[in-house]
Amino acid sequence: MVASLSSLRSRRWFVPVAILAGVLLVVVLPLIGSYNGLVDREAAADQSFADLDAQLQRRNDLIPNLVAAVRGILNQEQAVFGELARARAAYSGATTPEQRFAASNQIEAGLGRLLAIVENFPQLRSSENVRDLQVQLEGTENRVAQARRDYNGAVTGYNAGIRRFPRSLVAGIFGFDRKPLFQANAGAREAPQVDLGNTPTTTPSTALR
Repeated sequence: MVASLSSLRSRRWFVPVAILAGVLLVVVLPLIGSYNGLVDREAAADQSFADLDAQLQRRNDLIPNLVAAVRGILNQEQAVFGELARARAAYSGATTPEQRFAASNQIEAGLGRLLAIVENFPQLRSSENVRDLQVQLEGTENRVAQARRDYNGAVTGYNAGIRRFPRSLVAGIFGFDRKPLFQANAGAREAPQVDLGNTPTTTPSTALR
């Protein structure tokens, strides 16, 4: 009789424990997996942004050298120097990815204009210092383009992840928000008209890609 009572009590404890274990397997563990997956995707997106930011900062740091090399000859083009200075200041003061991307697009447009102007001055094109800076900027722009693609790929995967069920529930509970893509301005790679004191002409686009 005592053995029967003991067995009955064991079964009573077994049922809730089994239910709890089932809930843990069916609900909690998938949520934990979803949370960890989102953490990994967010970390990948943040790392991609850091890599992109490093290349954008390198480009930002090269601009003063190029400006110093050409300013003396391009006295009538002070507007483009001011445009680049404001864009660089905006990038340095940016506190969000959106602000950095906007400032970066301004820098790219200003560089496109400046390099379009440089192409119209043989003495600048023949300057070894200017040519070296152009090569460095072109190499940096290639790395920026690749870093931009990597960042957008990582962010697209992350943004898609937080929208899929059940990760969407986890994202809402733990505050995983969408991240912005880095999209270049539509006209950033089109060189504007350049006034050299004669008839305005449109030069072929030399904006860095």
